[in-house]
Amino acid sequence: MDLIWDGIREAISLIAHGDRELLEVVARSVVISGSATLIALALGVGAGAALAYGRFPGRSVALTLVHTGMGLPPVVAGLFVAALLWRSGPLGQFGLIYTPAAMVFAQVVIAFPIVTGFTAAALGSLPPMLRTQLYALGASRWQMLWLVLREARLPLLAALMAGFGAVISEIGASQMVGANIPGETRVMTTWIVSLVARGQFGTAFAVGFILLALVFAVNLLLTSIQQRERTR
Repeated sequence: MDLIWDGIREAISLIAHGDRELLEVVARSVVISGSATLIALALGVGAGAALAYGRFPGRSVALTLVHTGMGLPPVVAGLFVAALLWRSGPLGQFGLIYTPAAMVFAQVVIAFPIVTGFTAAALGSLPPMLRTQLYALGASRWQMLWLVLREARLPLLAALMAGFGAVISEIGASQMVGANIPGETRVMTTWIVSLVARGQFGTAFAVGFILLALVFAVNLLLTSIQQRERTR
């Protein structure tokens, strides 16, 4: 228990004194995971809509792959991205390995199937006649898609929460493609691991509490929006 209380006290001290390294790591974590979540949202909504409404050969296989990807171990995502970005890999000439861009890439791979799966489920749960009615009212294909996405906005907020929560808290992929380089690719999760390895449990608990507080704050904001939308 002493370690936990030490962590709480150190977290308060680090925040109160505006520790520079802490602020940099927190900001980098938010930028990397936030960017990955937004990219995954942009790609996953379209892919989820295609899976929900499309009728094409291999659709069942594609849905199964998406559902499997929703439980993809981050370390496997990191392995896949590292193989692509490694110096001898297909994208090695771009020199992206051990950069924040590589970490965003890996986190998009993690979040994309989550957003896609949530979107496909949300759109699939809408009344089957909704699209027909919209077309009958003169809506174009893009207008129809926009309107059904508005109808499914609450589950889509859940997809956003799930995607962000998955990437901000993962460690395997970030460690593998980012290497926890101080001042460059160090994020909160990889920093915690390095602190524990050095026996600095107080600081590790402090960073862990701040990570939990950040995730809670983001989810509180999105949940508040979700509840406000539900009462309209």
